[in-house]
Amino acid sequence: MAVSREELKRITDSTSVRATATKSDIERLCKDAVEYGFGCVCVNMVYVELATTLLKGSNVKVCSTIGFPFGTTLTEIKALEAVKAVEKGAEELDMVINLSALKSRDYKVVRGDIAAIVDVKRLSKEIIVKVIIETACLTNEEKIVACRLVREAGADFVKTCTGFFGKGATVEDVRLMRQTVGDDLGVKAAGGIRTYADAVAMIEAGANRIGTSTAVAMIEGAS
Repeated sequence: MAVSREELKRITDSTSVRATATKSDIERLCKDAVEYGFGCVCVNMVYVELATTLLKGSNVKVCSTIGFPFGTTLTEIKALEAVKAVEKGAEELDMVINLSALKSRDYKVVRGDIAAIVDVKRLSKEIIVKVIIETACLTNEEKIVACRLVREAGADFVKTCTGFFGKGATVEDVRLMRQTVGDDLGVKAAGGIRTYADAVAMIEAGANRIGTSTAVAMIEGAS
């Protein structure tokens, strides 16, 4: 599948979510996002307000992490995070699934955890909720179950991983996720995607959103 440089930019979430990210890092992230025309920047919540201010008047959306990076925060806290992120200007939310509950087969808990974040759409129907299932930590059976729970809870995207657990996105995982959720849910590939070839492989497997902390290098390598 041929993916043009312009098409790739529009579906790229340029990301800076390291705990050591500085104000200067976020300023650079936002400047580059405007210059290159990325669709979204993804930051930790402490920088949502700054990113929103820097990107005002541009077409670049701001995404906030929720329950990041482990996903084991209480549901009520995740829900509060989501509300606060939206109040500070976030238009998209990348939440981490409750891995502990998933591994314990407490599927009602997992579904409810996601639904609590999806509920933030009451503040704005334009909010996009993406759910990180942390593929690096799951069996194929668990990946399928997680994808189904994400769909049932009403989220907009299922996302591969945080990148904090070693293994990043794989073509096989993205393909499995797309096969499981069908065509009516988004699939975001993130974790270890650094080149144009990496991104194209994920898109060919079924991803329609790419997350990367090396967005500029990825685009500069596009041909």
